[in-house]
Amino acid sequence: MKTRIRRRLSADAALFVVALAFSLPLAWVVLSSVDAEANLRVKWPSELTFGNFDDVLKPDVTFTPLLNSLLLCGGATVLTVGCAALAAYPLSRYRSRLNTPFLTTTLFATCLPITAVMVPVYALFVQVNLIDTMSGTIYFFAASQLPFAVWLMKNFMDGVPKELEEAAWTDGANTFQGLVRIVLPLMGPGVAVVTVYSFAMMWGNFFVPFMLLLSPDQMPASVSINDFFGNRGTVVYGQLAAFSIIYSTPVVLLYVLVSRRFGGGFALSGAVKG
Repeated sequence: MKTRIRRRLSADAALFVVALAFSLPLAWVVLSSVDAEANLRVKWPSELTFGNFDDVLKPDVTFTPLLNSLLLCGGATVLTVGCAALAAYPLSRYRSRLNTPFLTTTLFATCLPITAVMVPVYALFVQVNLIDTMSGTIYFFAASQLPFAVWLMKNFMDGVPKELEEAAWTDGANTFQGLVRIVLPLMGPGVAVVTVYSFAMMWGNFFVPFMLLLSPDQMPASVSINDFFGNRGTVVYGQLAAFSIIYSTPVVLLYVLVSRRFGGGFALSGAVKG
C-alpha cells in the first residue's frame, strides 16, 4: 500500500511539474497583455491597463494580417480536407497490393522538414508565376498538410461500416453520393479532427508565407507578429502579449466549436442491425 501511494504521489508530482511548465508561459501572456511595463518576468501588473490592446487593434497591425491568415488557412484547410477525403476513400474501401506501400510513403512524407523543399519550391513558384500570390501559398499549404490528412482520414473512414454504403447503392446512389451522403456525415468527428489539425498547423506556420509572399499587405499574422521584436533587438512585450492573445483566439474558437459539435463521438452503434 505504501509503495502504491509513493508511486501515485510521484506521478502527481511529475504531472504538476509538466502542468507548471505549460502554465507559466500562458500566465506571462495574460498578465503581460494588461501590464504597461511588461517584461520577461511573470509578475502581477502594478497597474492594470488595456492600452496594449488599443495599440494593436488597428487595421495595419492586427485586422489585415488576421484576415490574410483566415483566407490562407481557411482556403487551404477546405482544399486539404476535400482532397484527403477523395484520396482516402479508395484506400479504405478497395483492397490492393499498393495500399500499404502508398500509405507508408504518405506517412514518410509527413516526416520531411518543410525547410528541405522550400528552395526548389521557391524556384518552381517563380517559374509558374505563383510567387507572392495568395492562391500559390494556399496550394502549397494544402500540399504540405495533405499526406498526414490522407493517412488520418483513411483511419477514420475504416470505422464506417461498408454495409451502409451498399444499402445506399441498392437505392440507386452512386459511389460519390455514398461518400458525400453516407460516409462523411457518419465520420463527422474524424473530419473535424483533420480540419482542426490542418488549420492549426497552417495558422502557426511562419516560414512558408515568409518565403512565398513578398508584399507586406498580404502577410498573415504569423509573419506580422515578428514586427513586435523591432529592428534593433527591442521588444514591446505588452503589445506582443496582447497580439498573441488575439492571434490565438480563432484557433481556440474553432477547437471549442468543433468539440461541442462532435464531442459525442461516433454514433454508429446499431446502425447495421437488422
